[in-house]
Amino acid sequence: MIKKLFMLALLTISGFAQAESSVTLYGIVDTGIEYYNNAAGGGSFVGMPTLTGEVPSRWGLRGVEDLGGGYKVNFVLEDGFALNSGMQNYGGRLFGRQANVSLSSGFGTVTLGRQMNMTMYSLLNAEIIGPSIHSIASLDTYIPNSRSDNAVGYLGSFSGVKFGATYSFGRDAAGPAGPSATNCAGQVPGDPVACRQYTMLLGYDSAQFGMAASYDVMRGGNGATAPLSNPGYTDTHVIVDGYVQYGSGKIGAGWIRRNIAAASHAQSDIWFLGANYYVTPAFAIDGEALRYVLRSRSNSTLLIGRLNYFLSKRTTVYSSIAYVINSEFGSVPVAAGGTVAMGRNQLGVMMGLQQRF
Repeated sequence: MIKKLFMLALLTISGFAQAESSVTLYGIVDTGIEYYNNAAGGGSFVGMPTLTGEVPSRWGLRGVEDLGGGYKVNFVLEDGFALNSGMQNYGGRLFGRQANVSLSSGFGTVTLGRQMNMTMYSLLNAEIIGPSIHSIASLDTYIPNSRSDNAVGYLGSFSGVKFGATYSFGRDAAGPAGPSATNCAGQVPGDPVACRQYTMLLGYDSAQFGMAASYDVMRGGNGATAPLSNPGYTDTHVIVDGYVQYGSGKIGAGWIRRNIAAASHAQSDIWFLGANYYVTPAFAIDGEALRYVLRSRSNSTLLIGRLNYFLSKRTTVYSSIAYVINSEFGSVPVAAGGTVAMGRNQLGVMMGLQQRF
C-alpha cells in the first residue's frame, strides 16, 4: 500500500514538473488618413484618427500555464493607444483594454479583473465591420467599449452551445475619460447597487452558422456622468444576432435595443446587416448597413464599404468609405470620434495601414 502511494506521489510531482508556461507579447499598430465633410464646426476634416483605424491600436502580454489535468491559468494585460500622438486611450490607463487572470478547464473559463463582457462576445461573430473608423461605434459608443472593471466572469462552450455571464462590483465602461466613459466611482463601500453591472450570454456556433443573445444592465452612481448620475438609474442593452458562413465569406445580422431609465427615459434600436467575401486569399471586401432609431427624436442610416489587401500574414493596407443619412434632428457622425452638424448627411473616407505582431 505504501509503495502504491509513493508511486502515485511521484506521478503527481512529475505531472506538475511537466506543466508548461509561456508569455507572449502581441499587438496591432493601425492608422491612416481620414476625411469627412459637414463637421459640427463647419467645413471638412482631414487628418489622422485618434480612436481607431480598421481596429484600435494596442499592445499586450498574454500568459498561460498548463497545470495538467486539463486545467490552465491565463492572464491578459492589454493597453490601447492613439498612434497619432502616442497617448494612451481608455482614460490614460496602462492596461485599459484588459487586465485579468483566469482559470480554464473543460468546464469553461472563470475570469477575474477588467475584462470584455458578454455584450462584446455576443457581437464578435455576427457584426462584420467591428470596431473600425466607420462602424457601429458611431451609433452607440458603448458597443466597442463593452468592458467591466472589478468583474468576475464565466464563459463556457459545450457541443457548440455557449453561455456566459459577468458581474461587476463597480464598473466603468472606459473612464475616467474616453468614449462611453461614465465616471462611476467603482466599488462603493456600503452600497450594494451603485456602479454595479451584470451581463449574460446564450449562443450557438457551428461550422456553417451561429446565433447569440445577450443582456447587459449598468447601474449609475452618485456624481457619475449623466444620465447615470444616480444608483437608481439603469442603462440596458439587449442584443440578438446571427451569422451564416458561405464559401469564402460570411453574412451577419442583428438587432440591439437600448433602454436608459434615468431622470428622462430614452429608447433606441439598431439593426445591422453585413457581409464579407474573400475574392482571393489576399483580397477581401466587407460591407454593412446599419439603421439607428432614437425613439421620438431622430433616426440615421449608416452605409459602410471596406477593401482589405493583405501584403503578408501580418500587414494589411485598407480603404474604408461610409455615408450617413441623418434625419432633421439626427447627429450621428460617420467616423468614430468625429463630429457632424445636426441634420446633415456626411461622407467619410479613410486609407490605412495595419501591422500585427
